[in-house]
Order: sequence, then structure tokens, then C-alpha cells
Amino acid sequence: MTVRHVLFDADGVLQHIPDGWYGAVARYLGDRAHDFVRDTWSEDLPMLVGDGDYLPVLAAGLERYGVAEPAEDVYRAIWFDALEVVEESFDLVRGLRASGYGVHLGTNQESRRVPFMRQTLGYDAEFDTSWYSCELGLAKPDPRFFVEAARRIGAEPGEVLFVDDTARNVEGARAAGMVGVHWDVSRGHDELVRVLAGHGVAVRAGQGTAAEGVTSDGSPGAAVPGP
Repeated sequence: MTVRHVLFDADGVLQHIPDGWYGAVARYLGDRAHDFVRDTWSEDLPMLVGDGDYLPVLAAGLERYGVAEPAEDVYRAIWFDALEVVEESFDLVRGLRASGYGVHLGTNQESRRVPFMRQTLGYDAEFDTSWYSCELGLAKPDPRFFVEAARRIGAEPGEVLFVDDTARNVEGARAAGMVGVHWDVSRGHDELVRVLAGHGVAVRAGQGTAAEGVTSDGSPGAAVPGP
């Protein structure tokens, strides 16, 4: 099938914490940051499919580690304030849209972060559709997440290319029939543009630095039509 839609993960692809999750957590946990993340990472899994509120879970974890700061302040500092949008990624999103592709968001998030991404970061205006795990009731890497996202997009899974920084999520997308691309911002956007071109996804020239002058075969050239 011809790819007509690109589905983007959020963390590590569209947005990131420049110092990384461990660096952000270390502000409160110091050299225990790795232990804290390792011991508590699975506790938010139910929230990713919309079951419960993460803040009490975070508060309990901080209490176990003797952190006195209120959970609300820690959450805001790490999950909101430390986060940066990657403008080069959005240049590419806009270039794909200008080239005629559907552009969509598919991300694992708990409910407290969704309004921040939708409204404060303005993601609703950037994407044709947005699929948050806590709203779907399904989380990556479950292939059902991707099947449902494709259904709601109105496309066959094979018409959707998915980009994620986590290999197991990419494998879940492939199991659902999507084209899966494993990539994160540390690899540079030129690499992503070349990989997209290898799958026949052409980005219109002049839509951001990374996308500028790239044709469907990955070579320099003039503007190219979308699907």
C-alpha cells in the first residue's frame, strides 16, 4: 500500500526533556534518580489506559523515597516545565501536511498531561487527529492501539507510517500492519527525512530546514507532490 498518513509518537520524537528523564528526576532524588525511576516506572501503567490518577501514585513514591516536596510541584516541574517542543520535528509535520499527507499523534499519556499537550502546547492545531492512550483505553505497544488509531483515522494500517523512539512500540505498529520507523531526536531530522523518503514519503521543499529540498527518493530536488 502507499503511505498516506504519518503517525507520530510524542516523547522523544516531537518533544523531549533536554537533560533526560533521569536528569529531571535527579533534581529531587539526586543519585537515587535511577533507582526511583526503575522502582516506580510500572506504577503509572494503569493510568496510561485511563485507569486512575497518577498524582497520588507519584506522591506515594516520593514519600517512600523521603522527598518532602509536594507531588503537585514535582509533577509540574518534570512533566510540564522541563519539557521542550522540538521545533524541527514540527517543521517536518507541517511539511508533510503541506505535501498532502495526513499527520497524526499517537502517544502513551496519562490524563493529567493530555490537556497540557492539547491546549498549552497546541498539539490539536498541528495534527489532523490525536490518539492518547488514556482516552483510547489502549496503550502502545499493544497492536490494538494501532489498529484502533488507523480505524479512527479512516485508513488501512498499511497506509500509515508510524514514528516512535521505542523499538517495542515500533514492533507493535508493524504487527498491526503499519510501516514502523524507529527514530528519536538525537539521530537528527535529516536521517528521519531520508528514512521517510525510503518509504516513498515525500516532503514538500521549503517546509523547514530538515525537509528542505528532499524528494521521494531522498535526493535533493524541487518541491514534490504528496500522495
